[in-house]
Amino acid sequence: METSRTPVYPVHWEADVVLRDGGIAHIRPITADDARRLVSFYEQVSDESKYYRFFAPYPRLSDRDVRRFTHHDYVDRVGLAAMVGGEFIATVRYDRLDDGVAEVAFLVQDAHQGRGVASALLEHIAAVARENGIRRFDAEVLPANRKMIKVFTDVGYTAQRSFTDGVVRLELDLEPTEASVAVMRAREQRAEARSVQRLLAPRSVAVIGTGRAEGGVGRTMLRNLLAGGFTGRLYAVNRNFPQGMDVLEPEGVPGYRSVAGIDEPVDLAILAVPAAAVPDAVADCGAHGVQGLLVVANGYAESGPQGRQRQRALVRQARSYGMRVIGPNAFGLLNTAPAVRLNASLSPETPPPGRLGLFTQSGAIGIALLSGLHRRGAGLGGISTFVSAGNRADVSGNDLLQYWHDDPDTDVALMYLESIGNPRKFTRLARRTAAVKPVVVVKGARHTGSLPPGHTVPVTRIPDATVSALLRQAGIIRVDTVTELLDTGALLAHQPLPAGERVAILGNSESLGLLAYDACLSAGLRPAPPRDLTTGAAPGDFHDALAEALADGAVDAVLVTAIPRVGAVDAHDPDSGDDPSLAAALRAAAASATKPVAVVQLALDRLADRLGGADEAPKDMAAAPADTDGATARRASRIPAYPAAERAVRALAEAVRYARWRREDATPGRVPELDGIDEAAARADVERLLDATEPEGGRGVTLDDAAGRALLGRYGIEVRAALPAPGAESAIAAARRLGYPVALKATAPHLRHRADLGGVRLDLAGEGELRRAYEELTQRLGKPTEVLPVVQSMAPRGVDTVVRAAVDPAAGSVLSFGLAGAASELLGDLAHHLIPVTDRDAAQLVRTIKAAPMLFGWRGAEPADTAALEETLLRVSRLVDDLPEVVSVHLEPVVVARRGLGVTVLGATVRLAHPPARTDLGPRALSSL
Repeated sequence: METSRTPVYPVHWEADVVLRDGGIAHIRPITADDARRLVSFYEQVSDESKYYRFFAPYPRLSDRDVRRFTHHDYVDRVGLAAMVGGEFIATVRYDRLDDGVAEVAFLVQDAHQGRGVASALLEHIAAVARENGIRRFDAEVLPANRKMIKVFTDVGYTAQRSFTDGVVRLELDLEPTEASVAVMRAREQRAEARSVQRLLAPRSVAVIGTGRAEGGVGRTMLRNLLAGGFTGRLYAVNRNFPQGMDVLEPEGVPGYRSVAGIDEPVDLAILAVPAAAVPDAVADCGAHGVQGLLVVANGYAESGPQGRQRQRALVRQARSYGMRVIGPNAFGLLNTAPAVRLNASLSPETPPPGRLGLFTQSGAIGIALLSGLHRRGAGLGGISTFVSAGNRADVSGNDLLQYWHDDPDTDVALMYLESIGNPRKFTRLARRTAAVKPVVVVKGARHTGSLPPGHTVPVTRIPDATVSALLRQAGIIRVDTVTELLDTGALLAHQPLPAGERVAILGNSESLGLLAYDACLSAGLRPAPPRDLTTGAAPGDFHDALAEALADGAVDAVLVTAIPRVGAVDAHDPDSGDDPSLAAALRAAAASATKPVAVVQLALDRLADRLGGADEAPKDMAAAPADTDGATARRASRIPAYPAAERAVRALAEAVRYARWRREDATPGRVPELDGIDEAAARADVERLLDATEPEGGRGVTLDDAAGRALLGRYGIEVRAALPAPGAESAIAAARRLGYPVALKATAPHLRHRADLGGVRLDLAGEGELRRAYEELTQRLGKPTEVLPVVQSMAPRGVDTVVRAAVDPAAGSVLSFGLAGAASELLGDLAHHLIPVTDRDAAQLVRTIKAAPMLFGWRGAEPADTAALEETLLRVSRLVDDLPEVVSVHLEPVVVARRGLGVTVLGATVRLAHPPARTDLGPRALSSL
């Protein structure tokens, strides 16, 4: 029914989504101003599709239809459109039938069917419906419309299907399920991977801004593409080229004044023009159907507020045409696949093909990485793909993780990150990728407030050590320097993962072996005493010793140390000590190994290259057996070599930790069902409390003890009541009500949890003891109005712990655990995990802190009830995950009694606030601008 109220346009429903083919569509609510777009869209839909939508011939929309389909109240009637190039390509609409149920229908242009548009629209219209209190969609579909039936049945929602009066009737329960989330994320992965693949493997590239004169960014890009042997078509574009120009000399590349003049499709456009000229270039590319942009120009977010606005406008304009953007301020991208050979970067040298995927947000670090790869040569192998994203306004490290997850040419992902725009999504994708291949990260700008000016992301409030712990929980290998990034990548790309921490050390230098031994101990490895082959050891001696170590069941990895052999060095020939047969001997011994081998060398500069595959094994040594596993064969072909023992050991230690994570933690466990949770009532409490108590400006509110205790109780977290005692007589009355023995506590903020000040008196067994304690407390610490005493019944004795949960703007929701008092406050002995926490995560939290033995019978004490403690952690995690308005929970102390007696929560603080958007939940969408 029409109302006179003007609906408020729900801008938060707008989203950019990546479709199945890697293109982008913009989803937004349909408005009254869309009449022309709707009519034009409908005219381009086939008669068959119109028949499927309306169950009858419906050649055109009447004026009444147009009004009905463009006027919505955004509550009971909602229409969404998917747009490309400013025009509709698909629409979806729901109309509420009764309380909690709505009818839904789609229409997709025939030219865009098969791109996953309807699936994306269904995710978004379902989220809108849930926001408006609708819990079920009903749809009627003709049996012949199999594509639309598949859209509904494949989404993963709980569905019922029936056939009546020649129509398929579908009922969809809109509550997200594990299946619907899995379907959404699988579609997200395929779509985002495809969007990156279109950028990294273009069939044609246009360099816009190619100057006629020597030098310049555009000309440099073009020459690097040619020098790299790009297998596709190349075009040079510059609006200042002479009219009718055919070829840019001396490169021999066709030249055009605009992309519009190119009579063939262009997959990738490189924008090497000043920022002021970028909007016109983007418009030309969009009109021509270009699939993606590499923007080299600077002058964007890194230059200040105006540049930030310019950057948003760039991405908004590109996405409106369905294009993705690498950059701006980007260094470039490479793909060494023989079928592509793309060097669309400012690096004149293309690294050799290899198994490493590289992503960096910094051009300078990109140069350092490529230079390091070039210097190391065959010893490190090479790269599969490289992206330096600059300000990463659109394409980010998350997109590359999606691509590398399934990329058969990439065995290890190396990333230099200065900021993480969507931490929840990053850790989710990193965990998923790390379960099948290593992800190694250097995190720059680690200190609070020191983000690069081009990166508009929230600043984290949590310490860097906590961030590191959260990354490692996701299976990410975090290292400190670019050198360590390449060192670790070299080992992981070309050697098997170690089965444990036991390391054999052998070589022809006793001193170098001892250095390696000490480094292993410092890194937490378990080295055996080094085996000294003496300085006269020949290559055959190395071969036999390495083969013996690899065959030893008590060895998980081998470090070989090598210096020039005595008598092999000629003072007039600096390469004389680099005996090629040594590398061949080591490679032959390790060829069939299932254990990692690394070499530490001094004054053997060419050994690294030779270990990288330059030489064959000596004919007098047994050849390695045939290996049908391609990955294992690739590993056997290269042994990484390091110029210092510490570098080799650090790389090996990271491989050991990662292998342990793969064995023990890659499967994250499950979030168990817990009794005694009333989510609906808790949600109602939160809404009521926020509406009633949140101050002007929406800064949130800390709940009083009673409200906090009641909210926690909805999730089965019982907080022991504390009764106020503003005077001695009220303390006596409270104790009678609770029953002796009792505790007397000072709760003023400056005294809370300060047992060292005498603000807590325990085990008061009767009225006399309580009176004396009250008098002593107030005489020592101040008047009752200053001390705020409370009386509380005694809990079973146990270990005092602290449980905290907080929403960090950059990291997401984090659960923390430690022992109460000095262990956590002074020494920082806390364990952290991203929410939601699984059963395995909760058990790990309890056991990760250094003081964990206190809970497990240290020095003969009774073991604590860690099972009850883990359940409390799970309940807090569930509360914060279910109710994003709960931005902080602090339980202290949580007394963990001996096994079988449970836990007692004696103090609780809960804070509520309207939360920011949680960008990894809800329907698929690219990051907002």
